[in-house]
Amino acid sequence: MFTIETLARFQFAMTTIFHFFFVPLSVGMVLMTAIMETIYVKTGDEKWKKRTKFFGSIMLLSFAVGVVTGIIQEFQFGMNWSDYSRYVGDIFGAPLAVEALLAFFLESTFLGVWMFGWDKLGKKLHNATLWIVFVGTFLSSLWILAANSWMQNPVGYEVKGGRATLTSFSALLKNPQTILEFSHVATGFLVTGGFVVAGISAYQILKNREIDMFKPVLRLGLLVALIGAVGNFVAGDQQMIEVKNSQPMKFAATEGVYETTPDPAAWDMVAFFNEADHKEVFGIQIPYMLSILTYHRPSGSVEGMNEINAQLQKKYPDVAKEIGGNFFPPVTVLFWTFRIMAGLSMLMILLSALGLFWTRKKKPSLYENKFGLQVYRWMLFAPFLAITSGWLVTELGRYPWTVYGLFTIKDSVSPNVSVGSLLFSNIVYFFLFCFLGAVMVYFTLQRMKQGVEGAETAYVSLDSFSQENFASSSKEDSEIQKETDEKGVDK
Repeated sequence: MFTIETLARFQFAMTTIFHFFFVPLSVGMVLMTAIMETIYVKTGDEKWKKRTKFFGSIMLLSFAVGVVTGIIQEFQFGMNWSDYSRYVGDIFGAPLAVEALLAFFLESTFLGVWMFGWDKLGKKLHNATLWIVFVGTFLSSLWILAANSWMQNPVGYEVKGGRATLTSFSALLKNPQTILEFSHVATGFLVTGGFVVAGISAYQILKNREIDMFKPVLRLGLLVALIGAVGNFVAGDQQMIEVKNSQPMKFAATEGVYETTPDPAAWDMVAFFNEADHKEVFGIQIPYMLSILTYHRPSGSVEGMNEINAQLQKKYPDVAKEIGGNFFPPVTVLFWTFRIMAGLSMLMILLSALGLFWTRKKKPSLYENKFGLQVYRWMLFAPFLAITSGWLVTELGRYPWTVYGLFTIKDSVSPNVSVGSLLFSNIVYFFLFCFLGAVMVYFTLQRMKQGVEGAETAYVSLDSFSQENFASSSKEDSEIQKETDEKGVDK
């Protein structure tokens, strides 16, 4: 029932999806917190300092959980995918090493300085440390996505002695897939940070908690979300054009096109498929729309999966023999996850724009509208669902490759792992992630209950050099000294 390949893929998918809940959350929250502190520095308004500390405490929680899940993910390359690591380690390891040695240490060091430096640094310098953290998180994302983009579109390499060897480090960064993937993901960070801040603010207003404190933050979150959502839509459109050229099978699967379309091409808004027979069973089509989406004009044909599959069989005969000539990815999953991603992207643009209109100075109606606040409260989860859907399209659409056109999934799995060990580790990881997720939710809700005014304690309690701790330590030392003097013990 279970195979090593299936369990290894499931484990990697589970850890990646859970880890990437916290990547856009952390980066987006760093940006939002940095903006809030910048407003405080510019205006001197103590309310913005309190808002900064409140959302900063939630940001710190996301960082903590994100680091733990990221470490687990790194281990898997050696545990479950050793043959892959051996084959592409020279290339794949280079950007990951730069990320760990440069970007991660940059962000973690200055995050500590920011966390403990509220009363020890000047306002501008303290604010600068958080912007450095933001730069570090972006650089981390860039190097990780450079590694992933190489898997999607391998460049700057040659195969020597049965291993892929890097010939041009700059080619990793110049890779068209890297540029497009990074821009798409980076704008997603803005959307996540904006909607999380807006969603938390809407929830606090609904609960009648410090309403005046959260009104400006709700609007700020919607503004950042709108900028990010528009940029994300444009970047996503450009990325799909690149995918059509570099991975035509993935593109055709997202649109459910089995047979090459006529010119102009109609777009399946809704469709169901018989994947065993490689055909569409039912679909609701919009004329011309697929041509418009693909070529930005009302003409043009889209090549179908059946034709592409025949081409791949000829191009990769050994791989075709290994997989039974079936280069088809899971079409139903790709078709619907792509529409979930695109639909949520459009919805987030619409709702962020409407939210800004409903919170304008002349007529701020949203703050008194409980239904509207509930909508924005629940929209907090929309970026995570959209991002997860996007990554499912990216990774599942690459079947049967780990490195497109170069190395297969079957060849990448560790040869010495067992079904039993993988099954055990899957169970352990699942419960671990459930625990970490519960901890994150619990402490976030506790922080929200304490509100903005109670956020100060999140930093005082963490500061081992606080005056309170020193005072406590001095008191204990005095008591110990008094006791030794009474007993006549030599100092």
